[in-house]
Parts: sequence; C-alpha cells; structure tokens
Amino acid sequence: QVQVVESGGGLVQAGGSLRLSCAASGSIFSINTMGWYRQAPGKQRDLVATITSTGVTNYFESVEGRFAISRDNAKNTVYLQMNSLKPEDTAVYYCNAEVLVRAYLRPSAYWGQGTQVTVSS
Repeated sequence: QVQVVESGGGLVQAGGSLRLSCAASGSIFSINTMGWYRQAPGKQRDLVATITSTGVTNYFESVEGRFAISRDNAKNTVYLQMNSLKPEDTAVYYCNAEVLVRAYLRPSAYWGQGTQVTVSS
C-alpha cells in the first residue's frame, strides 16, 4: 500500500559528505513528519533528525550543525545532507514516514529498508 525507498548511502572518508534520499509512494493522502534514524552494529535504532510537513526540524545533538534534513512535499521525498562525517556516524540509516492513507485516519509509520553509511578514519 505504501512503500518507502532509500538511497544514497556508501563509503566515505572522515570529513566527507553524503546525501541520502527517501521517497514514499503508494496510497498516500498526506505525510506528516518524516525522519531519519540510524542503527550502528550492536546498538539500538536511534533518531537522527525529523522534519514536519511545514518544515520544522529537530536534530539529535551529535549531528546538529553537520546534518541537514529537508523535504519535497510534491515528491513525497525527504533528504538528509550529511557533512563533516565522523567514523561514529557509521550505521544503517532508515527513513520513516508518518502517512495518512486517507483523510481523518490516524497516521501510520512506514519504514524504508535502510541504507548503509560507512565513514572511514
């Protein structure tokens, strides 16, 4: 019904940059908050950044100032620009979208498959 597809991960040296993309498609009436989460080996999945439908952003403290989340509502797409990457940023990055499939329904969370980001020292 709703699909969330991520892209843009890869291997980069410390100090480098990557731009992640996540596109939602399917039976979508509207999308509320979209966000990025990450899960490092042996650790839990943690929030990285979120952005509301009106563009209000929130960042995890360790990435604020280095990462920037944005979205294109017309394309149902959210982006994560990652600059000044550090080895500790290495993780699988997951996209989340709070989707209303039709008006007056409660939003449901949909997750992407994840994309690997590896930062070498």
